[in-house]
Amino acid sequence: MSSGGGREAQLKHTGLRPGWTTGACATAATTAAYTALLTGEFPDPVTITLPKGDRPAFALAAEERTGDHAMAGIVKDAGDDPDVTHGALVRSTVRILPAGSGVVFRAGPGVGTVTLPGLPLDVGEPAINPVPRRMMREHVAEVAAAHGASGDVEITVSIDHGEEIARSTWNPRIGILGGLSVLGTTGIVVPYSCSAWIDSIRRGVDVARAAGLTHVAGCTGSTSERTVTTLCDLPEIALLDMGDFAGAVLKYVRRHPVDRLTICGGFAKLSKLAAGHLDLHSARSQVDKGFLAALARSGGASEDLAARIAGANTGLEALRLCEAAGVPLGDLVAATARDEALAVLRGAPVVVDVVCVDRAGTVVGRSAPRGPGRG
Repeated sequence: MSSGGGREAQLKHTGLRPGWTTGACATAATTAAYTALLTGEFPDPVTITLPKGDRPAFALAAEERTGDHAMAGIVKDAGDDPDVTHGALVRSTVRILPAGSGVVFRAGPGVGTVTLPGLPLDVGEPAINPVPRRMMREHVAEVAAAHGASGDVEITVSIDHGEEIARSTWNPRIGILGGLSVLGTTGIVVPYSCSAWIDSIRRGVDVARAAGLTHVAGCTGSTSERTVTTLCDLPEIALLDMGDFAGAVLKYVRRHPVDRLTICGGFAKLSKLAAGHLDLHSARSQVDKGFLAALARSGGASEDLAARIAGANTGLEALRLCEAAGVPLGDLVAATARDEALAVLRGAPVVVDVVCVDRAGTVVGRSAPRGPGRG
């Protein structure tokens, strides 16, 4: 990897091993298959050039040449990233087309097809993202130029067991059906960058907006999804799997507004948002019981109750103490979290409301909707 700041500097500091995206693997497999078609030999390992100039080499795990087509396969190595596609076999089958046909992409088994608008691909297209497509076109052109060919080919990308793996991704939610997406903007997987999750949040907003939806919900998990679906009668594509990344949702909606954003999640997580944290992960922010005690005081809690809240073991315990005393801590957290969200939105034309739930999905706090400059 090239030197620099940001995620690359973070990776070097941690010592974690980077990996390769599905797009890089598909490009390497395509390069090997097309070379074999023109020369009769598969290059192994096969070397490609990534967008930032890196030149990794990939060993082939599968190869086959028959008539007018050749297939090469590469096992994806995601490095130290907990990527669901780590170890998957990415195959590319290349078939020569008549001169003038250009480069045509197909979705093979395990690669999804786009069925909803709002993604960087047209409906009906294979879920092979723009940068991997460009990488494959460029490498096909290089191989063609080296061997005097026209470069007119059909590229079918497939991923073994991809349809099964895709069930644990966001693809079905955003309308990519039948398998995985072929992704990657740099070709390199940066471990624990969380970039894939954040990108999926952004794509979820794009799909909802393209579908004409004016109300979306950022949810911390499946329980909050079920609750907000019932409360707001939202379709599935309006639900954003926010996880711990409240900041990612708010910053993207700030640039790509919707009329209304509902944030729904566990009481403890949303108390962190109320306290000003935009990353709600337990390793990066903690429930501040002193903050909860101060909120409870503002809602009428006695000093004795506030002291017990400050000494509570968990946020849920603090909530239960307040419920028993008739202090609306859940509503106070929801309203404060809403106001923090509005501050991050910086006047964007978005009305925000917040719903806090317990682990059973019961609503334990709710704010009134509020937009910029209101109240």
